[in-house]
Amino acid sequence: MNIDLIVFSPTHTGRTIAENVAAGFASGTDTLRYIDLTLPGTTAERTVGDVAVFAAPVYGGRVAETALERFADIRAGEPGRTPAILTVVYGNRDYEDALIELRDMAVRQGFVPIAAGAFIGEHSYSRPEEGMPVAAGRPDAEDRAAAKRFGAESRIRYEKGIRGELSVRGNVPYKTKGPATPATPTTDPGLCTGCGVCVEVCPTGVISLTDEGTAVSTAEGCIKCCACLKFCPADARRFDTPYTEKLFRHFSARREPELFF
Repeated sequence: MNIDLIVFSPTHTGRTIAENVAAGFASGTDTLRYIDLTLPGTTAERTVGDVAVFAAPVYGGRVAETALERFADIRAGEPGRTPAILTVVYGNRDYEDALIELRDMAVRQGFVPIAAGAFIGEHSYSRPEEGMPVAAGRPDAEDRAAAKRFGAESRIRYEKGIRGELSVRGNVPYKTKGPATPATPTTDPGLCTGCGVCVEVCPTGVISLTDEGTAVSTAEGCIKCCACLKFCPADARRFDTPYTEKLFRHFSARREPELFF
């Protein structure tokens, strides 16, 4: 059996969850195949024949728009029969309508959702170095173990042929998206080495290097995932937002995954 991991994961939290879910689901003869749609230019039509594991981040209580756009060409090999396991990863505040939105997308594209989970990943605005961590280090060992158990339980239900409409938490119509607030991280030119890592990891391709070798980005197209901050080896990228303090004050208490079968 082929297990396709279909992920959009700028900071790799969703990919980590998908990998552990797939590891729990897989048997010794199964093959894991990655369809990583995180980077620009990776959108491609793909038919999933056996089992799909979807992973997407939550932005503002909804599935990240860029993830939905890149998942749009993924189709079930047997419409109405190909099973899918759905996961969303949120930054410890709330996933609100993201999971039900991902479920509806999967159904439209021919999949039969058999299980779904909302997991926690470190928030993009988390700043532990400034004393304001928000789910720092997550998904951690407990989260990864929970994801494996979730995958294993999904396999049991799959083998038993348990099907039926999957109910998950969320509302329809979905939460209304707030107005766009264009912004983007900045670069400290005194720290930037011009290595280009931020350019390589940007999921929307809005970062470039100046003639002087300093990273710059444009607010238009930036999804504020902060992958460039996380992966910058020189800590030269910064994103200042008042939401960091608000999230730290109100959403620091540990939340646990929510699972649905």
